[in-house]
Amino acid sequence: MLYWLTLFSDGGDFFNLFRYITFRAGGAFFTALIFGFIFGRPLINLLKRKQRNGQPIRDDGPESHLLTKQGTPTMGGVLILGALILSTLLWARLDNGFVWVVLLVTMGFGLIGFVDDYAKVTQNSHGGISARSRLIVGFAIAAVAGYVTTLLHPDALTNQLALPVFKDTLVNLGFMFIPFAMFVIVGAANSVNLTDGLDGLAIMPVMIAAGALGVIAYAVGRVDFTDYLGLHYVPGTGELLIFVAGIIGGGLGFLWYNAPPAAVFMGDTGSLALGGALGAIAVLTKHELVMGIIGGLFVVETLSVIIQVLYFKKTGKRVFLMAPIHHHFEKKGWAEPQIVIRFWIISLILAMIGLATLKIR
Repeated sequence: MLYWLTLFSDGGDFFNLFRYITFRAGGAFFTALIFGFIFGRPLINLLKRKQRNGQPIRDDGPESHLLTKQGTPTMGGVLILGALILSTLLWARLDNGFVWVVLLVTMGFGLIGFVDDYAKVTQNSHGGISARSRLIVGFAIAAVAGYVTTLLHPDALTNQLALPVFKDTLVNLGFMFIPFAMFVIVGAANSVNLTDGLDGLAIMPVMIAAGALGVIAYAVGRVDFTDYLGLHYVPGTGELLIFVAGIIGGGLGFLWYNAPPAAVFMGDTGSLALGGALGAIAVLTKHELVMGIIGGLFVVETLSVIIQVLYFKKTGKRVFLMAPIHHHFEKKGWAEPQIVIRFWIISLILAMIGLATLKIR
């Protein structure tokens, strides 16, 4: 809302700063970061009082988790979402449809995750709500987001799939665009959810991917940048940089408490919401396929589960010692911080490769 100060200013230099996306992105980052530092410890204390046993730990998971993670509270994603939503509402232009789409997706998937986490802690079970219920509601939210996206995109880009590298090529998906958008958003949400299995493992790759998508959103929202890079111009997406800055600021505030050994887990409340947000940004900016590169770590984690399940059903044997793949490396004797930091490095490399596609022709 601070943007609207410019409408009542006399045009002075200070108030004109609020017209710049980059300045407001910085404001959103620090707002979210400070929010995390201020409310992090009180929230953790509250969650500890409400969740006497913490997040239920799976019996079939790594044995070390039963000792090191037992009693740690979950639903820490509330801290990230609070910081993200506040900073976005405070600094973004609220007449921008793209901002409301990502907020809809984030809050919708966050609510699904919250209900799931609440069911787990109240029933003292890792089951939560059924996967079918989660998917049905998730696809419904994604369908609405996909439909609104078709209304926001320029006519030349509506229902089109842009290809990286071959920048002048568009594939007309027609009526299949909305199902495709649903798949991207729901797939991203569940991929981040699967990755969230070790202290700090998911939040840093989310911030890295969000940062890369924020650069893309800012670039495709500027006609001068799109002309230079040969990208498709999507007016209005630059405002998503404020939202991304909120993810990074809120994520860092959360990581302060989630770094090994974690004082709190983000839970499905955070992982589903943040994953859905990444998928929504990719759809809005016409970079769904590039998202597969930038978020490659999440893709690998998901594929490891799919491969494990299908291969076990067919042969009765396992490809990995345990899936998702980060548990495989735990079983091989890697220390948890070693896995986390190496996965962070991989995520950063993949994000840089994804950004490189902006210039490759």
